[in-house]
Amino acid sequence: MSSKSVSDGGVPKRPLATAELTPTGFVGDRQNDLKHHGGPDRAVCLYSLDLILALQAEGHPIYPGAIGENLTVAGLDWRDVQPGARFQIGEEVILEITNYAVPCSKIQAAFKENRFPRVSPTLEPGWARAYARVLRTGSVRIGDTIQYVGKE
Repeated sequence: MSSKSVSDGGVPKRPLATAELTPTGFVGDRQNDLKHHGGPDRAVCLYSLDLILALQAEGHPIYPGAIGENLTVAGLDWRDVQPGARFQIGEEVILEITNYAVPCSKIQAAFKENRFPRVSPTLEPGWARAYARVLRTGSVRIGDTIQYVGKE
């Protein structure tokens, strides 16, 4: 686990060393737009540190938490991150991917020339953030491992 981030609503989300994960998301994390964010099937938003680094190499000013993700993960094959896939984080937490996150203009500052569609699941498959539901709650710490544990 590279980074965990929360906010009082909106982006960017600020990093935490340790956070408690509940069925509705991280303690202390809120969303302003509950029509498009939050709820049990969108309790957690994940993104890949490897993809962030690739986007930075393209000149985008993106960083962990800048596009609203709660968990920035390293060393995970992002092709495995698809609806139905389950991941264990550390000793306790299990997440199930529910869908991909559609980007909105509120994350445009993280992209050169405001090109936030760069992470669109429709326009740029393989570059989108992912939403997950929490199957097993617990604490998440920086440095925790994340591993694929199967698909429903």
